[in-house]
Amino acid sequence: MQKGRSIDFSILILTIILVLFGIVMVFSASFYYAEQNYNDQYFFFKKQIIGAVAGLACMIFFMLFDYKKLAKFRYPLLILSIALLGLVFIPGVGVKLNGSSRWIPLPGFNLQPVEVVKIALIIFMSANIAGKKEKMKTFKFGVFPYLLIMGIICLLLFLQPNFSAVISIGLLTFILIFVGGANILHLGVLGGSAGAALYLLLFTQEYRANRILAFIDPWKYPSDQGYQLIQSLYSIGSGGIFGMGFGNSRQKFLFLPYGESDFIFSIITEELGFIGALCVIALFALLIWRGIRVAMRAPDMFGSMLAAGVVSIIAIQVLMNIAVVTGTIPPTGVSLPFLSAGNSSLVIFMSSIGVLLNISKQCNTA
Repeated sequence: MQKGRSIDFSILILTIILVLFGIVMVFSASFYYAEQNYNDQYFFFKKQIIGAVAGLACMIFFMLFDYKKLAKFRYPLLILSIALLGLVFIPGVGVKLNGSSRWIPLPGFNLQPVEVVKIALIIFMSANIAGKKEKMKTFKFGVFPYLLIMGIICLLLFLQPNFSAVISIGLLTFILIFVGGANILHLGVLGGSAGAALYLLLFTQEYRANRILAFIDPWKYPSDQGYQLIQSLYSIGSGGIFGMGFGNSRQKFLFLPYGESDFIFSIITEELGFIGALCVIALFALLIWRGIRVAMRAPDMFGSMLAAGVVSIIAIQVLMNIAVVTGTIPPTGVSLPFLSAGNSSLVIFMSSIGVLLNISKQCNTA
């Protein structure tokens, strides 16, 4: 078969549109909060631009870097990412905000190790599954090693605590095992065990149980657990069909917490309305579809798994974020790829797109 010589430009264009739109919306959603708390209305705007520039450099690098070589680094990357997760607990190294230890301070920004873990896990699982695809039907090789690694990562995330990341990593692992060809019965047992564990985790901590109660009836706790969801729904509802107009959100004036990050979709809907929200969803849907197309046409199993992993984590976070802000699932903090404020997430996702573009360049054209 002949090899394609050019990247999938639709993926590149969609990514650039989302990143640029994210920069604009981060400014719109954050300028008042930034002025009140940092005496600089451009605080988050400037950080997002820095993240976008760094992300662009990484995206170009990985777009030109042969993805096949990534398999050689799967063990060092996984070990490093897990070590970074452990560093957040060391006093003086990790940064604790809002009761969670999730960040490591670096010059110019705070690194969130879980973002590194996501791409490291994708590379590790993709390389290992591609190398042992004939053994994926066995529990010993097809499920157990990845279940063990997932357990270590999720334990560290649980201790932070970062429950949304636990769910994301769990779903990502399950999808990659499924795509890799694991036994359906083994997947059923794994899914059932994960569901039971999820139920126990939800109700072993009071604050998580309170989130469930707030999700069921947020208006019963309007000034406490249900406050953020109520404000998010007010924001979405105020947008109507065509929105209040860019920059005209009212909820961003300190009513909706984290409007520039986890709840930026609420501000987008308030300012641009149902039509604007649909356009954003359509952009993500197109990006995910093109990514799936790359995975299906990849020249080898490693490339196919790698592309599937990148697409999966984007899809997982998009679905979880939108579901949370619309009250479809209980509140949990997860960023919207390319749009939410946060340098770590932006750089890692743009780097992942670079890998996806490199795979697309080597895809089979027939």
